Amino acid sequence: MEITIIRKQDDAIHFLLEGAHVGFANALRRTMLTRVPSMSIDEVLILENTSVMYDEILAHRLGLVPLVTKLDDYNLPEECDCEGKGCSLCQCTLTLEKEAGDQDMMVYSGDLSSQDPEVMPATEGIPLVKLAPHQTLILEAYARLGTGLENAKFQPVATVAYKNVPLVSVDKSKCNQCGDCVEVCPKNILVLEDDVLSTQNTLECSLCEACVRVCEPGAVTIDSKEDSFLFKVESTGALPPEEIVERAAEILKERIGEALDFANSL
Repeated sequence: MEITIIRKQDDAIHFLLEGAHVGFANALRRTMLTRVPSMSIDEVLILENTSVMYDEILAHRLGLVPLVTKLDDYNLPEECDCEGKGCSLCQCTLTLEKEAGDQDMMVYSGDLSSQDPEVMPATEGIPLVKLAPHQTLILEAYARLGTGLENAKFQPVATVAYKNVPLVSVDKSKCNQCGDCVEVCPKNILVLEDDVLSTQNTLECSLCEACVRVCEPGAVTIDSKEDSFLFKVESTGALPPEEIVERAAEILKERIGEALDFANSL
């Protein structure tokens, strides 16, 4: 099995997984979705809210704000010595206090103040509530680690998907150089130059087979590698995308080991 990084950005990573079964690829995807922990607001204490938004709706919006997570600094509640009651090792407190003046005021996620400067909203420009003149909002929010298995708000990924690596081939003996396939390809995979049809950037192919339908039979063939997968992982901002992949691989390895130990004990 081999992993090759195709492209890496601040909030996304594209990598190639080769020599793996589709079951492993899907297990890795599901582990990133449901097993990698991240921090999220789980309880909200509303001290004063004179806005038109109900307390419950505001608390729900706060829970969906992605928080920058330092996994090595906090424990999962079920693994903490406090048994999940809430302490500095498993919980972080954020506060918000805003009062509108004579003009309307929009309250954003960036207005939250955290007791831990490392745990802050990943995006500061998320609107929370609009205050009319002289309305007030004062609250305390308590964030903790959790996994997507418990609630989707704890998922560290916005998108995680994979596809088989495309194989695009051209039979020059059957191609009449009409150029129709070049025009219909949404990813610009096919190029016609000097009456020669060739391929480029085949990893971008979406496997739609539009080119196959407009070409002469057998001129263009679309296939895929059964043991190679192109992954796209987009982070919510809670964790760097490469850390999400690394943590997921470690968790998956540990769970496979536990399953093998159980099977061997039977």
